[in-house]
Amino acid sequence: MIFSIVRTAFVSLRRDRAALALSFILPISFFSIFAVIFGGNHNSTPKVSLIVVDQDRSQASHQLVHALEREGSLKVQTKAPSKTKGTEGADYTAATAESAVKAGDVSVALIVPKGFGEHPVSFGGPSDQGSSIELLNDASDAIAPQVVAGLLQKAAMTAMPLVMAQQGMNYTGDYIGGFTPEQRKRMEAGLAQLRNRESEAAASGQPAAGEQSGGGGIIPVKTRSVVGENKNNPMISFYAAAIGVMFLLFTASGSAGALLDEAESGALDRVLSTRVTMTTLLAGKMLYNTLLAFIQLTVMFLWAWAVFKLDFLEHIPGFMVMGLSTALAVAAFGMLLASLCHTRAQLGAVSTLIILVMSSIGGSMFPRFLMPESMQKAGLFTINAWAIDGFTKVFWRDLPITSLWPQVSVLVAIAIGLFLIARRIARRWEYS
Repeated sequence: MIFSIVRTAFVSLRRDRAALALSFILPISFFSIFAVIFGGNHNSTPKVSLIVVDQDRSQASHQLVHALEREGSLKVQTKAPSKTKGTEGADYTAATAESAVKAGDVSVALIVPKGFGEHPVSFGGPSDQGSSIELLNDASDAIAPQVVAGLLQKAAMTAMPLVMAQQGMNYTGDYIGGFTPEQRKRMEAGLAQLRNRESEAAASGQPAAGEQSGGGGIIPVKTRSVVGENKNNPMISFYAAAIGVMFLLFTASGSAGALLDEAESGALDRVLSTRVTMTTLLAGKMLYNTLLAFIQLTVMFLWAWAVFKLDFLEHIPGFMVMGLSTALAVAAFGMLLASLCHTRAQLGAVSTLIILVMSSIGGSMFPRFLMPESMQKAGLFTINAWAIDGFTKVFWRDLPITSLWPQVSVLVAIAIGLFLIARRIARRWEYS
């Protein structure tokens, strides 16, 4: 009897093709996504985008910049993107670099000040204060500044052996009261050898000797957060948007499933026999789902404001714009799924699979800026990614509403496109 019960259960599972597919496809899909994100493939590790501003223009600063450009983990930018195709942009300045970090174009920028070449090494003396490299960062990305800081020390120590040796001699001489003629002669001979090695390396286009070795933290660096330094619970806005969008997708698909219930009960045929057309019916249901999604999103952000001190009230205009466009997109997504499926059970299985995959790729479960570059690009095909990027601009970067046009345009275009597809598929109910 036990084996008969087991056999009957397997037969029932085989008949429900949606549930059968979900049992195997969903775990494999999630495993594949997170294996790509967290896997040990070194080639998939995302590079850190870094802006470098060289105000010193000395030999030492040029060597430092070139060493950073050779680092495989960094994507160094010294020139701003040109508005004219095919032309080279202007060099970044301290002001434009800070603006780029605030806008989210990069997470880190380095400002090499004037006088760096004279005092590249810090031993705590007063002369070091004016030559400190300034590291500007976005506080939402805690990893990128640490990566850049470590690679900066390595690049400085390995790319400027001559400068380091000369500066070290000067400091040592100051501390011990000077060198004897014999000691100075030997040190000058050593410096001459370093000059020859650098000249040979420059002529051959190869890194200077010692390029692959590590280095200590003796380069003076001042770190300053230009985004998020005065925020209350800064990551709350990210999680409110990320989790909110994911559950809006579930709510929209479930609410749109009422169309399937009406078709199964015969209510849909009675409605269509009146003056109500399929276009009007779908538009009305989509408007209802949009308002429902927006109310849910509003309640979530109000809860985050009341309980977790989210800076909400001063961002209401931006929230309204992003909230309505996001709600419109998820409502259209729900209408499309309802039009594609034939039963409630099928809708539940298909929506669970698609929504969870979209949420994992789009950043609702794991920040996209920590994903490999290929996964970040794949995320742009999801509603989640565009909605989260828009809410981040509003609540984290404090950008004006006009800066939301890329996210709003894409979300509205998604809504229109999905609604038109759903309307065409829904013709099957008109001719049934």
